[in-house]
Amino acid sequence: QVQLVESGGGLVQPGGSLRLSCAVSGFTFSRYAMSWYRQAPGKERELVATITSAGRNTNYVDSLKDRFTISRDNAKNTVYLQMNSLKPEDTAVYYCKALVGVRAYWGQGTQVTVSS
Repeated sequence: QVQLVESGGGLVQPGGSLRLSCAVSGFTFSRYAMSWYRQAPGKERELVATITSAGRNTNYVDSLKDRFTISRDNAKNTVYLQMNSLKPEDTAVYYCKALVGVRAYWGQGTQVTVSS
């Protein structure tokens, strides 16, 4: 079965950093692009970043590209999101997503709260 399990969220002060991880199983991880999304309270889920299967290419929402970095370790079946200079508006549940063929798989999400 396909599983995506996010971890690394928590409470952090403005200006702080967090590194999220998404551990993947159930498919050949290295063949597929991965993405991070987030959903803030009362708002639509939005795309944060994507990374291609071999990690050669990445894309970010313009407003986040200077602070967030997506990466992957195909040997560990894990995709990461490094988040720096966090702001209160970054508070959201962050989700890992895999696009396997035409099917999207989602993790359960990990809460990130940025507050003083």
